[in-house]
Amino acid sequence: MFKRLIEAINRLFSEENRLDIRKLRYLPRWAVLFIDIFLVFVALITTYYLLEGINIKSLFTLDLNKQISIVIGINFIFLLLFKTYAGLIRHSSFMDALKLLFASGATFVSLIFINILSKIFLGEKIFLTTGIFLFALLSFTAQFIFRLVIKQLYESFKIAQKEEELIKAIIVGIDDGAISIAAALDIEHPQRFIIKGFVSKRQNKSLRILGKPVLELNDDISLLTNKLDASAIIFAGNTMNAEERFLLVKDCLENDIKVYNSPLVINWSEKTTVTDQLKSLQIEDLLNRDPIKLNDKDKAKKIQGKTVLVTGGAGSIGSEIARQVASYNPSKLIVLDQAESPLHNLSLELLGLYPDIDFEFTICDVANRNRLRVLFDTFKIDIIYHAAAYKHVPLMENNPSEAILTNIYGTKNLADIAAKHEVGYFVMVSTDKAVNPTNVMGASKRAAEMYVQSKYFDAIQAGSSKTKFITTRFGNVLGSNGSVVPLFKKQIKQGGPVTITHPDIIRYFMTIPEACQLVLEAGTMGKGGEIFIFDMGEPVRIMDLAEKMIKLAGFTVGEDIEIKITGLRPGEKLYEELLSDESKTLATHHEKIMISEDISANYDYVNTVISKIVKAAIKNNNNISVAKLKSLVPEFKSKNSEYEVLDINVHDIVPEINPSQNIVQ
Repeated sequence: MFKRLIEAINRLFSEENRLDIRKLRYLPRWAVLFIDIFLVFVALITTYYLLEGINIKSLFTLDLNKQISIVIGINFIFLLLFKTYAGLIRHSSFMDALKLLFASGATFVSLIFINILSKIFLGEKIFLTTGIFLFALLSFTAQFIFRLVIKQLYESFKIAQKEEELIKAIIVGIDDGAISIAAALDIEHPQRFIIKGFVSKRQNKSLRILGKPVLELNDDISLLTNKLDASAIIFAGNTMNAEERFLLVKDCLENDIKVYNSPLVINWSEKTTVTDQLKSLQIEDLLNRDPIKLNDKDKAKKIQGKTVLVTGGAGSIGSEIARQVASYNPSKLIVLDQAESPLHNLSLELLGLYPDIDFEFTICDVANRNRLRVLFDTFKIDIIYHAAAYKHVPLMENNPSEAILTNIYGTKNLADIAAKHEVGYFVMVSTDKAVNPTNVMGASKRAAEMYVQSKYFDAIQAGSSKTKFITTRFGNVLGSNGSVVPLFKKQIKQGGPVTITHPDIIRYFMTIPEACQLVLEAGTMGKGGEIFIFDMGEPVRIMDLAEKMIKLAGFTVGEDIEIKITGLRPGEKLYEELLSDESKTLATHHEKIMISEDISANYDYVNTVISKIVKAAIKNNNNISVAKLKSLVPEFKSKNSEYEVLDINVHDIVPEINPSQNIVQ
């Protein structure tokens, strides 16, 4: 006991607890203890006066000074032992009150025990029992009220010193996570939010949490916010499913109610303030579907201990694939891209996050066949995730030869070398623009799909298939490089206008992590030759997307930020498809992932035509290369493009080679 007491005294007067007025943000521990002892002294003097006032005379077995010294000394010891001084006064809680109660109770019991010993050995008591009880009650009350007063004064001072207007908000949900978030926001300094109450779908008549009302979420959200004098709502963790959340946010946007999103408290970063954990709702939070959850165990089993190559690894999709692959502990991860600076930045990130993984960062263009050969001769690669591609529709419409050389020839190079080196799995990232393409980019990706698929089935027929070629096809990825969401954010930040090509244009959307999960899952479940497609819910109207983003940013459409219609760009169509007219789907073990049962052309035919396309592209003969591409992909019909003329007489320009066709099984 005495050892602990000495340690407590040493800590109390240590360097970190010395008072420095210049840096004073809270009372040092010794100051708190000094105030507590002063309050104990006041309580003791008050006890003597109260006893005299009701004509109860104090005992004088010891003189008054010695009595005071014993009482204060014992109280001091227990204040140290229970560390009542250790907490921040402005953040006093139930636990702090409990410590004070224990200290006062232990002092009371000790003084009673001293009285008993005094009675035995001296024949009379030192203290009046009534006085001991009254003192314990007064000292506890004084210290407790001191903490309450300081806490309340601090809250008032915090609000008075706040330069910007505080946001009055209500918390959606009443589970433990929601209550924790409300409590954390209430005690934060500087304060940004004032929590006015909670809303929940449960029946909550007269219920109050943290002293704040709980309203039932069965009315219009604007009525509830008006009732609580709030202007914002905060989603606390996963309190609603996707459809409920979507409808509630839609209601908020229509009524100019700000919406914030908070992760669960256990997922908060220690390096970030409480307020910074709350983010304005992002547009990806408004996908009208629940996020896709896939089986991590299967992916980990497939990747762990393997040598993995990710092409296009510096891009938004490729870099996320690399991050996810690294989390499954491969023996070696090769990240390949031709973009030097982004690849360098990714290398710094991955080496910092995964110091135990063997990384190889390779600068290479997938159209450079000789460079790829050297790479495959150097490393025994088990799995390839092929994300390298040119993807911007208008740019590729103006530079078709480059699209062909990277998207088609690059894929052909990689697939041929992978088959030669007997790589186990080759997973290609494709796009919904490859279905009934209206632009060179989409057609080039469809040609790449056809090549890897036909190569696999040709190897199956020859009985020599060692490499499983798998394709994943999905829609637009929110937040990817050059996608519409970052563009809209930039335009909104600049004050507008937000530009849209057509008021009726619609697109499917998914998040970057979801897209990359699909790619990895395909490599896990694929047996070869499949084209995996993803159920992305309902398509999103881009006009609605723009309006929601403007409102989420706190602006009014048409007043603060204008929306400007610019017209469809070359090769752009109003809607995208995941399946062609001739395709059918097969179910998989996951309800959100399907297999497109496409028609696979004969490998010799595909290889012959692709060779002609590539030769024309190398010579930069755009009309010839695009015409040959239309011959290979007959559903490729250009829109709003200079190549529309080729759709009229494509067979006159490039005589059709009659392919033998096989249905993919």
